[in-house]
Amino acid sequence: MNPLSDSRRKFLAEISTLSIASILGLPRSAAAEPPPEVKKIRLTELPGPGIGLCLAPLYLGGELLRLEGFSEVEYVPGGGVYEGKVDFSQETAPQILPALEAGNPVVALAGIHVGCFELVAHDRVRAIRDLKGKRIAITESGAAEHLLLASMLAYVGIDPRKDIHWVTGHEPMKALALFTEDKADAMMAFAPQPQDLRERRIGHTIINTAVDRPWSQQFCCMLVAHRNFADKYPIATKRALRAFLKAADICANEPERAARLLAAKGYEPRYQIALQVIKELPYTRWREANPEDTLRFHALRLHEVGIVKSTPHKLLANGTDWRYLNELKKELKA
Repeated sequence: MNPLSDSRRKFLAEISTLSIASILGLPRSAAAEPPPEVKKIRLTELPGPGIGLCLAPLYLGGELLRLEGFSEVEYVPGGGVYEGKVDFSQETAPQILPALEAGNPVVALAGIHVGCFELVAHDRVRAIRDLKGKRIAITESGAAEHLLLASMLAYVGIDPRKDIHWVTGHEPMKALALFTEDKADAMMAFAPQPQDLRERRIGHTIINTAVDRPWSQQFCCMLVAHRNFADKYPIATKRALRAFLKAADICANEPERAARLLAAKGYEPRYQIALQVIKELPYTRWREANPEDTLRFHALRLHEVGIVKSTPHKLLANGTDWRYLNELKKELKA
């Protein structure tokens, strides 16, 4: 019989520790709730390692979901909540708004954290206003980084539809290559890309959304559910949200453990990079900030430049439900 590898033993030990910590922290009200109406839950998983480490609460929530009564937790590589391929996903706030306007049956449930994006540029660009007329690398039109930067540009009076040359890479790593090979003047990098660029000494940061206002006051990642799931399974929806919020708390309070789990599961094999990302992101923000303010902020910016036609009021009325979040903020008080 082949013995377990050291990494596998460490991984199992971490899972056990995570489970014990979660059980000890399970609120009485949660234990008193009826079980979820459905036992299977599907979650987004970004394809490939080292992409979108800010999704850590989604990735670490698997064991917590089992404690909440879900016996089958499936991660779907590249699964999109807008297309109904998964039940829950973390999505950037600006990206949610065009999806709601297009009639996608999704609902925003909570903000998770701020700060996973940094606007990086080569030396010829020193401020965001210098981007007018410049080349900016993105994955594709409508991608998270495209819409977030479009909102930023609108905030400083630059029309993202007319004043920018968008260079598409069609994949995150190819978009990154466009910037590193100097085929683009700037890019909106998302974790762990900023950390990688600093390590390689390529470019410099113009805006760090974790610390620079007003972006540090707005959620970047929000938890989104498919409308069919949320409407049909309200108990399961609340239990799932609780698992993800508790996973965010683990990232904030025990970043070393969270980083080891991410590395063991292969989401980021470099433990130090995973730890750096988790330490830099304010994962307790869900307790303090109002996610509706974030969606309204970006809806106004994107409405100003014609990327969304609907009013912020209409988008928020049709695509948000903060009831579970408000209940859980009281239930999970630190």
